Amino acid sequence: MQTIFIWVKCQLGQAYKVADEAVENVEQVSEVHSVSGEWDLLMKCYLTDTQDIGHFVNEEIQMLPGVKDTFTTITFKAFS
Repeated sequence: MQTIFIWVKCQLGQAYKVADEAVENVEQVSEVHSVSGEWDLLMKCYLTDTQDIGHFVNEEIQMLPGVKDTFTTITFKAFS
C-alpha cells in the first residue's frame, strides 16, 4: 500500500463540493482537509502497490468537477 497526499486548488466557491465529491466517490481518498494558504484542500489517499499514481491523479482527482490544479506528495514512511 502506498500513501500519497494531494494538494488541490479549486475553482472559486467549489472547495466544499470538491471535498464532498472526493470522499463520497473516490474509494482511495481516506481524508480531505480544508487548509489555509496557497491550496484549498489536502487529500490523503491510499493506493495499492500496483496502482499508477499518475493515472490515479489525472483520471480520478483532476477530473473532479471544480478542481483547478493539483500537487502530489509521495510519502516514504509513516512514523508513530
